[in-house]
Amino acid sequence: MGIAVNSLGHCHPRLVEALTEQAGSLWHTSNLFRIPAGEELAEKLTGLCFADRAFFCNSGAEAMECGFKMMRRYHHARGDTRRKRIIAFSDSFHGRTLATIAAAGNPAHCEGFLAGDSGFDQTPFGDAGALAQAIDGATAGVVLEPVQGEGGIRPADPAWLGEVRAICDEHGILLLFDEVQCGVGRCGGFYAHQQLGVEPDLLASAKGLGGGFPVAACLAREEVASCMVAGSHGSTFGGNPLAMSVANAVVDEIAQPGFLDRVREQGEYFRGALEELARTNPGLIREISGLGLMIGVFPHADAGAFLSALREKGLLAVKGGNNSIRLLPPLNVGREEIDEALAIIQSALAELETAA
Repeated sequence: MGIAVNSLGHCHPRLVEALTEQAGSLWHTSNLFRIPAGEELAEKLTGLCFADRAFFCNSGAEAMECGFKMMRRYHHARGDTRRKRIIAFSDSFHGRTLATIAAAGNPAHCEGFLAGDSGFDQTPFGDAGALAQAIDGATAGVVLEPVQGEGGIRPADPAWLGEVRAICDEHGILLLFDEVQCGVGRCGGFYAHQQLGVEPDLLASAKGLGGGFPVAACLAREEVASCMVAGSHGSTFGGNPLAMSVANAVVDEIAQPGFLDRVREQGEYFRGALEELARTNPGLIREISGLGLMIGVFPHADAGAFLSALREKGLLAVKGGNNSIRLLPPLNVGREEIDEALAIIQSALAELETAA
């Protein structure tokens, strides 16, 4: 689990081998020098998506920070110094740094940390008209999660996503996808946007990319990445040999033929069983949402109480927005494990209903 981090479960032999072998060779060197495993990983990631360039760092928030800087620097490099504002959406989550909490604009996360305007605006998720109205001559770009995580598992409507892309193109601004949680196979494509039919200009990737080892990447098209000249950004530990070796092993495993097909199949089975549980127990569950193995359960009971009941019975999950629970099993989860989880979920919900 680990909030979509342990993409291949605990102690996967291929990851253990990669980390152990690298640990016996070289732990760290500055990315001022060439790191072969990093070059290898960059080639793999760009070969699997829209991007031409990759910048490696250590966390999703760092990847988002890189993306925000690139969005602003892109326009600066083209001589348009006005374009510095970035538009995000309601119920979003992009990290816990000052810039990322400012982007999401969640008052609970911003309280005591932000004062005044930080250069971000928010419009309703799914509302193309509101987005179009919010854009002006100071807008640098738009950021969104193709599948919202913290806000409750909400896949973006492909038609709306296409409208967002068209609006960005019309105004000459950039589109950044936050795939920190929904990417690297989690939703059944290597990146979630590939199933939704819209490509961004930049993308933040982390969590499952390291299978439990801290690593992240900001991916971008060449035209956008070219604005980041030497000295404009950096990371002490970003792209270190240990992280690169593990991430290469993760990508190799997930990119194997048939792996993502199985993620989609298991996700459909899990969601289908949960939807049947909701149909037969309408007083227990009001909604099931998700894509691939990124699944949201919306109980009628308090989600916090539901989460505690699941934990007591041996199933770890995490709370989401709008009174939801996120189910984020390893991508190599088995059918028997899913069935065991379903039994625990049904038992926990029944207990909550009886207690009510």
